[in-house]
Amino acid sequence: MIDLQLDQKIISRKQHPCGGKGWTVVRVGVEFKFRCDTCGRIVAMLPDKAEKFVKSTG
Repeated sequence: MIDLQLDQKIISRKQHPCGGKGWTVVRVGVEFKFRCDTCGRIVAMLPDKAEKFVKSTG
């Protein structure tokens, strides 16, 4: 299981359409919400999808 904290920076496996790979965790709970560091778009996903989405934490 993935352990993410609020305001933690992560790198995604796939590139966002805007060209960015850096994300910030903005919500942790039943679902995770990530904000793209390049364009500011917010994406919500369930924990099983989030595990596949996150490449590394930093």
